[in-house]
Amino acid sequence: MVIHNWAFALLIYKLRMEHVIIVAGGKGLRMGADLPKQFLPVGGWPVLMHTLRTFYQYNPLIHIVLVLPTHHQAYWHDLCRQYHFEVPHTIADGGETRFHSSLSGLRALDAAPDTDLVAIHDGVRPFVLADTIARCFQMAEQQGAAIPVLPVTDTLRLCSLDGTSHTVPRDSYRSVQTPQTFRLGLLRQAFAQPFSPAFTDDASVVEAFGHNVTLVEGNRENIKLTTPFDLVVGEALLRDRKSEK
Repeated sequence: MVIHNWAFALLIYKLRMEHVIIVAGGKGLRMGADLPKQFLPVGGWPVLMHTLRTFYQYNPLIHIVLVLPTHHQAYWHDLCRQYHFEVPHTIADGGETRFHSSLSGLRALDAAPDTDLVAIHDGVRPFVLADTIARCFQMAEQQGAAIPVLPVTDTLRLCSLDGTSHTVPRDSYRSVQTPQTFRLGLLRQAFAQPFSPAFTDDASVVEAFGHNVTLVEGNRENIKLTTPFDLVVGEALLRDRKSEK
């Protein structure tokens, strides 16, 4: 369900508050650029601004927490002034790992009740669709935890330590995206666990706590911008969106 106007957004707000923690701690090494990837321009705007606007357009009452390394925050504030960027958001300090950055964003929600819902999203995934966001929130409300996924279309091979490999059935695998979305109370309990290197994403933290994660349909455009080729694809996606309007 996509929110189309303020009156309907207010109704949803009264039922349950939605939060999103946008994690943006990348260094852009695979981009081959000095500028962190979340600040690189796509379609005339920094990637991160597109991401925040996507969630604001989905629900203008959503509470946005942006997690940034402390040494990037002054630059971000300069960008907001330069681009007259006014999407409301709270800043939280980035951590040593994804786990610690998500935990920092979670602590920014200390005043929120356990019944609220929270999504955690990659800052360099600006093309998630409102329908995908809505599916994640709806399923998280029902089941406690939901993540968007896509079927794997490439052939997969499992490599062994001895250098051999064999094909595995791709029907058994899914490609995972964000926003990974949870009941706030559940996520607080899960992130009270000690850090483990096995925590590869936020859903793995919740699974380690013993709660099942429900899969929902993602969207193909919801790519993570990590290489120069991804930026080319991103520019094309923006051109297509503009032509559809």
